Amino acid sequence: MSEWDRDAIDLVEPGFIEFTEDGAGELGFIVVRGELDCRPAERDGRAGVEFTWAGSDEGDEVSGRGWAFLVGDAEIEGHLSFHFGNDTSFRAEPSPPSR
Repeated sequence: MSEWDRDAIDLVEPGFIEFTEDGAGELGFIVVRGELDCRPAERDGRAGVEFTWAGSDEGDEVSGRGWAFLVGDAEIEGHLSFHFGNDTSFRAEPSPPSR
């Protein structure tokens, strides 16, 4: 994330964004947790999603919007905005499977 360093992003748990096939998803970073409402999108021939999100930041309700598009086979790049607040670009790659 361009706005915060890795130590901040992973403060409570490793930062993540997850998209599910049913058009939903979740995100978590620092002390922010949220649910995603996703719509398929395409940009410059790349598959991706545009989404709105709602959740909490240290108990305060927060919401926003964002987008993410494939870069290569598995990595994504995107942007996340808080309603009337911060915004940040991000890059993410799949996490290794849990055991």
